Amino acid sequence: MDERGPAMELVHLLRAVTVEFDLLGAEFAARHGLHPTDVRALIHLLDAARSGTRATPGWLGEQLRLNSAGTTALVDRLERLELVRRSRDTVDRRRVLLEVEEKATRLGWAFFGPVIDEVVAASDDFDAGELATVRRFLVSVLESTRATRTP
Repeated sequence: MDERGPAMELVHLLRAVTVEFDLLGAEFAARHGLHPTDVRALIHLLDAARSGTRATPGWLGEQLRLNSAGTTALVDRLERLELVRRSRDTVDRRRVLLEVEEKATRLGWAFFGPVIDEVVAASDDFDAGELATVRRFLVSVLESTRATRTP
């Protein structure tokens, strides 16, 4: 095993955090009759809304690495559960946009809110410079991880 000191410890800690978040996501999915991919789709759609990205079924399929049929089935399922709605793009009426329904946001906050509150509270122990360093590190990890994925 390649032990590179503090850097490897960070890798192991990131993996542990990832596993914990994955377990929380699976618990949320099971509690609400969802598939883990449904939860990932909702997260992508919430992130898109937060960043101002106009989320289409094609965009969502790319994010989740699903083919067109799989994406359609996913969106149909989320729409039936009243967690997502399709709407026509006002700029290009041929394009369909996806938006998370308020019901999904309420369910998510009810389940994940306490975890989010704990993470935010944990950040209170760090000064602005330390938080900037953590942010820079996490952004770098995210970018390097995305760069190593096979398209």
